[in-house]
Amino acid sequence: MPVVRDLRVLLRLSDFRRLLTVRLLSQSADGVYQVALTAYVVFSPERQTSPAAIASAMAVLLLPYSLIGPFAGVLLDRWQRRQILLYGNLLRALLASSTALLILASAPDWLFYASALSVTAVNRFVLAGLSAALPRVVDADRLVMANSLSPTAGTLAATAGGGLAFAVRLVSEDSDAAVVLLGSALYLCSALASLRMARELLGPEQELVQPRLTAVLASTAHGLVAGLRHLSERRRAARVLAAMTLMRFCYGALTVMVLMLCRYAWSGTESDGLALLGLAIGISGAGFFAAAVLTPWAVGRVGQYGWMVWCAGAAAVLEPALGLPFAPVPILIAAFVLGLITQGAKISTDTVVQTSVDDAYRGRIFSLYDVLFNVAFVGAAGVAALMLPPDGRSVPLVVVVAVIYAVVAAAMARWSRVGAVL
Repeated sequence: MPVVRDLRVLLRLSDFRRLLTVRLLSQSADGVYQVALTAYVVFSPERQTSPAAIASAMAVLLLPYSLIGPFAGVLLDRWQRRQILLYGNLLRALLASSTALLILASAPDWLFYASALSVTAVNRFVLAGLSAALPRVVDADRLVMANSLSPTAGTLAATAGGGLAFAVRLVSEDSDAAVVLLGSALYLCSALASLRMARELLGPEQELVQPRLTAVLASTAHGLVAGLRHLSERRRAARVLAAMTLMRFCYGALTVMVLMLCRYAWSGTESDGLALLGLAIGISGAGFFAAAVLTPWAVGRVGQYGWMVWCAGAAAVLEPALGLPFAPVPILIAAFVLGLITQGAKISTDTVVQTSVDDAYRGRIFSLYDVLFNVAFVGAAGVAALMLPPDGRSVPLVVVVAVIYAVVAAAMARWSRVGAVL
C-alpha cells in the first residue's frame, strides 16, 4: 500500500523520528495534564459544574494566551526552534509540578487557574513550534503524509496519556496531584528528547536568528504586521484557516455538550461520568487515527480543498443524525466520526499552510493558527453556555452546528471551483 510505503520511508528519516519523539512525549503529557484539569474542575464531587462554569474556565485558560500568541509567533521565527522545544518543555515540567502542589494545598481557585494558564500558554507555543519545524525534517513530496502521521500520532499520544491518567486516578489517593506530577515527568522527558537534534536543524535560517531578547522585542511588532501581510497574500492559507476555525468552533460546542451529558444525563456518579468521558475521548482518538490513514489517499483523489468539502459536508449530515437522540451509543459513534472529520480537515489545513507560507513566516502563521483555535473553542463554549440546559440536551445547538458545517462545505466547494485547489 502507498500509505505503508510512505510511512516506512518517513520513519527511516532520523530527524523526523527525533522530532516525532518530542511530539509524542509532549502531547502524552498534555493528555495527562488535561485529564487532571478536567477531573478537578468538572468532575470533583464538591463542584456543581454548569456550562457557564466550563466556559469561564476555558476563557481563563485560553483567552489570555490568545492576546500574546501572535507575538510569540515572532519568536518562533527569531529563535532556534529546537531551543524553544527544549526550554518550553522544561518550563512546563516546572509549572506542572507547581500545579500539583497547589492541588495538594487546596489553594484558591484563582491561584490554581493562574498555574494552569501558564502551562497551557507554553503548550500552545510548543505545538506551534512543532508544526513550523516539520517541513525542515521531511521533503515536500511527503509533507502530506508527515502531516497525517505526526499531528495524528501526537493526538493519539495525548489520548493514551489521558488513559494513563485515568489509571493513575484508580490507584492513587491524592489522584489529581499524582496525575499532574506524571504529566510533569513526561514534559521533562520531552525536553531531554529534543537534545538529540542539532540546535540549527529546525530553523529558522541562521541569518534570521536573533538570540538577544531586546532585539527580538524591538522587531516583534514589525514582524507581526509582516506576518499578517504575508498571510493576506497567501489566499489558499487564509481560506483554509478560516474554514478550520469554524470547524473548531463546532467541535468546541459539541465538546461542552458531551461534558454536560457525561456529567449529568448519562451517569449517576462523578466517577461514572468521568469514565464515559474517557471512553468518548478514546473513540474520538480512534477517529483521528483513521483520518491519518484515509487523508493521504483522499487528498490524492479530490485535492486538499475537495477533502475539506467532504469532511465538512459529512459532518453537516451525520452530526444531527447522531446527536439529536442524545443517547450514549449514537454520541459515541459521532465522537469517532467527528474525530475523523476534524483531524482530516486539520491535516489538509496544516499542509496548505506549510506549502503556501515561506519558512521565515511559518512560526507567526502557526501561532496565529493556534490563537484562532483557542478563540474559536472559547467562543463555542460561551455559545454553548447560553444554549445548553444543565443536562446538556439542546436541539438548537445541534442544529446550529450542522448549519455551520454546511456553510463551510459550501464555501470550500466554491473556492475549489474557482481554481483554489492545490
